[in-house]
Amino acid sequence: MNQQIYADHAATTRLCSAALEAMQPYLTLEYGNTSQPYSFVRRAKKALREARETIASCIGALPEEIVFTSGGTESDNWAIKGSAFNDPEHRTTITSMIEHHAVLRSCEFIEKLGFPVVYLKPSAEGIITADSLESVITEQTRMVSIMMANNEIGTIQPIKGLAEIAHRHDVVFHTDAVQAVGHVPINVKDLGVDLLSASAHKFNGPKGVGFLYIRKGVNLPQFMSGGAQERGKRAGTENVASIVGMATALKVNCDSIENNRKRLDELSNHLLNCLKEQGIPFVRNGINHLPGNLSLSFKGQSGEALLHRLDLMGISVSTGSACDSVNTQISHVLKAIDLDEDLAKGTIRISLSPDNTMEEMEYIADSLKRIIIPQGE
Repeated sequence: MNQQIYADHAATTRLCSAALEAMQPYLTLEYGNTSQPYSFVRRAKKALREARETIASCIGALPEEIVFTSGGTESDNWAIKGSAFNDPEHRTTITSMIEHHAVLRSCEFIEKLGFPVVYLKPSAEGIITADSLESVITEQTRMVSIMMANNEIGTIQPIKGLAEIAHRHDVVFHTDAVQAVGHVPINVKDLGVDLLSASAHKFNGPKGVGFLYIRKGVNLPQFMSGGAQERGKRAGTENVASIVGMATALKVNCDSIENNRKRLDELSNHLLNCLKEQGIPFVRNGINHLPGNLSLSFKGQSGEALLHRLDLMGISVSTGSACDSVNTQISHVLKAIDLDEDLAKGTIRISLSPDNTMEEMEYIADSLKRIIIPQGE
């Protein structure tokens, strides 16, 4: 197989054709600044309003609860730091040990300013349990921030139950839903979340744009100073073309969630069956997985070496461990679930798209066999 097989969709996704087409007018003819009052920007203003309405409808929110950002990282930073900066009492934030670094680094930042942070340990399956949250939440807790789906091992968290616990204690609940939005059904009202972060390039939209859902009544200070864009919540000229592309891509994905899930389950099961048929021993990490997300550990292997060998064979995956020039460091997620070190070092993440094929799954399994079980053994 000479073609390139892309199997790292949890890292980023291809811009869908519908999004690209929707963006074109606002990259060329309709380039006006929507903060201006003249008629030339009328279509751009309308597009911005409709995009906000589309995104809101996709997650069960009100249009005025959607604020456009540069992506998931900014949204996470705003939710966590903004909540802290609004709290003169310096109350506690609760998060987990398996969050994305956008959350973890933000929490480290506010800790240095004197805001306490508690880090919940997940179960061995990668789940943040209700009991673990109940054991540490108090009347001195300000915020709970738990990701909806883990970017590395794909575990989907019991967000609704965790949010209920937070609200019983009058605590704001934020979820980093960057991996989940557009891939699993989400209704913010049903889940009971107060803040939700999303990034367009994870669901076939453009890079560099995302949104933060801020439930009506939740008070966050302006994160970026400047103009009065986004109802005074986030300064900076809106990226109309990218926002339109984000809304279009999200609608396309949300309309196809069930079909996509079925297709991704078929692809995942076929790959796992092929690996078993090839006689390759492996462990799949986590439970209650995000569709198409497979964190696979191969005992005695190097995840970094597997990544590079697969790359030479035309297959793009990611690794569960990050390599520096001297040592291979096991990822914070795999450490948190206490995965055996020999397995953790040999971990790769394969994240699929409905556009992947059964033949590609067979080629990935065959390639792994050639690497892990050389001919003659």
